[in-house]
Amino acid sequence: MVRHLSVNNHDRDVAGFKYVYPVVSRRAGGVSVGVNLNPNNACNWRCAYCQVPNLIRGAAPPIDIELLTRELGELFTMVQTPSWLSENVPEGAQRVVDVAISGNGEPTTCANLDEVLDEVLRTVDEHRPSGSLSKVIISNGSMMDRPAVKRALSRWREADGEVWFKVDAGTAVERERLNGTSQSNERTHKLLHLCCGLTRTRIQTCVVTWDGLPPDDAQRASYITFLRDAISGGAKIHDILLYGIARESHQPEAARVAHPGESWMRDYGAEIERAVSLTVHVRA
Repeated sequence: MVRHLSVNNHDRDVAGFKYVYPVVSRRAGGVSVGVNLNPNNACNWRCAYCQVPNLIRGAAPPIDIELLTRELGELFTMVQTPSWLSENVPEGAQRVVDVAISGNGEPTTCANLDEVLDEVLRTVDEHRPSGSLSKVIISNGSMMDRPAVKRALSRWREADGEVWFKVDAGTAVERERLNGTSQSNERTHKLLHLCCGLTRTRIQTCVVTWDGLPPDDAQRASYITFLRDAISGGAKIHDILLYGIARESHQPEAARVAHPGESWMRDYGAEIERAVSLTVHVRA
């Protein structure tokens, strides 16, 4: 049974399905239909603020496409029912705004992502609301050069989809601390440039305090330099989404990370906008 939804509850099991789930998304501003390709809680990164319990290192398992298709159709029918919306969704968010490929791990580790997304898009076309519906892949961007991912994103672009590409830090050292990966700036720039060429790409950045301190001058400067270098290198970034954590981390660093505060976030967003001339949306 679905419990009353809120921005603080992103339980993937809330509707009783294996692959799909409804959430109220701060970032999207309404009901997001989530598609979880990592029901095994496996991810190739391990972000310090990640809310997934029992997270393991790894990739998405083989996907039962028939089951995913059936569940997605049933969920779309459910979340478009006025009585369900009024009973389960807060006022002001009672509308379906997007379908998001986002779950308990990195979705682009799915071996046949292109086949899976083809079926997702077909099902969305059959059940979509009468209004506009965004299509989003929320990704750490680390697999953008895989052939199946490139094929998937080309099809995603044709369907007017977009990718939210994670960039939380401007150095490999900070990336290791926040995201559990030593991926270099050079490789991150390469993957970002590739993603921007395949489909519309938004930078998504989670900002946290570490041991009570928000990013200092050097950390903010390195992040801005990363963006400037990406833009000067030809990456056509659409905009930036800056957000803070809304749910408790289930990682060992949980006690060390916290929300930096709405005022601080808005000041930082304005600083980034001035520096790189891109629109920054702050979801504090």
